[in-house]
Amino acid sequence: MRSFSRRPILVIVTMAFFVRFGALFFCIPLFTLAQTRPPNEFQLTGITKNFITAPQYTYAGAEQFATDQRERWLELEAAFTSTPQFTDELTFKYFILINGKLLTGEVTHVNIAAGRENRSVMYVTPRALARFNNNRPITPNAIQNIAVQIVQGGVVKSELSLVRGSAQWYAARPQISGFVLNKNETPFAPLYWDRYEQIKTTR
Repeated sequence: MRSFSRRPILVIVTMAFFVRFGALFFCIPLFTLAQTRPPNEFQLTGITKNFITAPQYTYAGAEQFATDQRERWLELEAAFTSTPQFTDELTFKYFILINGKLLTGEVTHVNIAAGRENRSVMYVTPRALARFNNNRPITPNAIQNIAVQIVQGGVVKSELSLVRGSAQWYAARPQISGFVLNKNETPFAPLYWDRYEQIKTTR
């Protein structure tokens, strides 16, 4: 009778041993995975919007025409960090919500060096701003939000919005392309070569 009465106690102790140490066994791989997960190679750190005038150049080979300094371009600058020594190319996708309309554009940069203050830039012309703001004077409040993505090989590596909101707040909105221009498509092309990443050109 004594050996029979001790059997439930032995079973309970054995089960407790396996529960405690079995849980520890299964936690070890998860802890190891968390410790060895690599940091983000690319990370957006900021978005800046500016309203700027077109640059003025002096040209002596023909009649000169002054630019209208009352008109304003929208300049969008995205700052990001990059940890690989060099990266062949990264695509930056821009989403700009103006007066309820979503403008989109993208630019591919090449030969990106490691750095903590790398930059990409895009522009919207004064005429496009007037068109999508119902021909009213553009103000900072007309730009409701801006999002930027870094994409490599079809995979989104980083994403950031100027105004914090729901994830991919732009996804359900109709997109309008063709009005967000990269630097090489604007009068700003020859300026600030050392500030922005090189743009991939099609040949």
